[in-house]
Parts: sequence; C-alpha cells; structure tokens
Amino acid sequence: MDSKDNVWMGRIDSESKSLRFHQVMEEKSPFDLEKYKGFAFGLVGFACDEGVKRNHGRAGAAFAPNEVRKMLANLPYTLQGADIIDTGNIVCENEDLEKAQEKLGDAVGELLAKTYTPIIIGGGHETFYGHYLGARKFIGKEAQLGIINIDAHFDLREEERPSSGTMFRQILEADQQAGYLCLGIQPHGNTKSLFAAAKQLNCSYVLEEDILKEQTFQLIDSFCRRHDYVVVTLCTDAIEAAAAPGVSAPSPFGLSPKVVRKLIRHVFANKNVLSFDLSEVNPLVDEGNKTVRLAAYLLAEAMESFHQTM
Repeated sequence: MDSKDNVWMGRIDSESKSLRFHQVMEEKSPFDLEKYKGFAFGLVGFACDEGVKRNHGRAGAAFAPNEVRKMLANLPYTLQGADIIDTGNIVCENEDLEKAQEKLGDAVGELLAKTYTPIIIGGGHETFYGHYLGARKFIGKEAQLGIINIDAHFDLREEERPSSGTMFRQILEADQQAGYLCLGIQPHGNTKSLFAAAKQLNCSYVLEEDILKEQTFQLIDSFCRRHDYVVVTLCTDAIEAAAAPGVSAPSPFGLSPKVVRKLIRHVFANKNVLSFDLSEVNPLVDEGNKTVRLAAYLLAEAMESFHQTM
C-alpha cells in the first residue's frame, strides 16, 4: 500500500460538533484490525488502470483514489455512531493486474470478516473483480451473490487477458451462484454481440432511457430478494458527460447525478448489501475537478444510505 500523506486535511469549523471526514478518519491496515463490535466503514483504494489500458481506454484512473479522498476530506461527516478507517491503496505494480486484484480481494475479505463495510475507490472498473473476490471469499462458495452494476456498459467482453471490459463475463462463467443486474445500459455503448452475451449469460439490465420507470425499482428489489448478499459497483461513465467528463469513456446520454443518487439510495435500502465500489474516475482528463467532486459526494451518499439502513 502506498502513502496517503497530506490526503486527510481540510477545514476545521469552530463548532465542536461540526466534524468533517478528515477529522474522524483513522488510517490502519485491514490486517491489523480487531473484529469490530459496532458499525464501521473501511475505505480501500485501488490505484490501478492497467485494465483500462488493456481495454484501450484513457489511462489515469490510478490517480483517482487519493484525489477523491482529498475531496471527501472536507465534506461534513454525518455518520454519527459509525466509525471510519482508511486502509490505504492497493497499487498495481509491473502491469500485474491479476495480482493486484487478488490483493484487493484479500483486503476486502479481511474488512468483511472483521465486520467493516468496505467502500472501495477505484481505479479502472477492473477494480470490481478484486471487490468480487473479497466478497465471495467472505460469504463462501454456496451463497447466492447478486451483483448490481450502475454502468453504461455491460463489460462482458471475451478477451485473451482480463481488462476493465471483461470482469462480469469472468465472474458469470466461473460462478454459478452469481447473478448480474446492470442499470443504465447505453444502446450506443454496447455492440450487438454484447447484448447477445448478456442474454446468453442470463443478465438482467435496464436501459438508460427506462431507468426511472417504476419497474426498475421493482426489479432492483426482486433481484436483491433472490440473492443472499448483494455487492454494488458504480462506473462513473454511466453519468452524463457534462457532469462527469473525467472518465475513460464519457457518455453524452448518461444518467444525471440525481438519478444515480436515487438509485444508490434505493439499492442500499436493501439490508443484504455488503459493499460498494466507485470506479473509472480519471483526474488527468477531468474538468475543474467536476468528476472527482461528484465521486466524493456519491461515496458520501452511499455511506449515508448504508448507515440509515443498518
């Protein structure tokens, strides 16, 4: 894990009870933690965009974990009664994506075993495969695991090497106890072969233009009920490019930030949600930190929704 020096810094208000994230954050390794008896969040950064590079996307997402932390640091901390720790970054070294994903899985599994709720900051969307490894390690091989992906793309590509476009095919072909629901699919962002793969792999999905229909929220709830546990991932390229320009593949017809917030709140109202990751923020191509700031707000929203459910 790399250093996070000068990340958790920010404004301090005169009111003693008005705390911000940087004032409550503790920094610890997940492997040094004792089992937690209350409710707590564990942040994990995945400083990697090797999967994006393999998928011929714009590199730079490896810088997101610390940039998003800096933005999160100054947001008001509204999670009274919940502790929060930062376990640092898993760094992809020597282009070894698979090893980095295994390390992320170990960290996520360790947090879950010690009753912390993992909040993972990617990285490219290859982040999710490591997230999945940790969740599966914790719940065992036989439990039904539901995957909810808020994304413009299926990421069901069939390639020689794993990338940011292959994770869900990798999982579904190897794990018969996993189910996949994708929210926000763009018809112009996925080829006919990817729609065919979604059908073949028994994926459920909702198109971007249908996302606010009542059936979408009924589908989310029924999907959660069918699975023992649910993990959630947000690819920020699901969001309209005007609000999230700093991503690998911007979406002109993407979801609005308020719609994504509505989805997060609804999904996290289900009590069997285990963990959350946010991926594909690319600070190198962002405009005025728009995407980084939005990512910090969405992470805070996810934690607030988790906290209200627990």
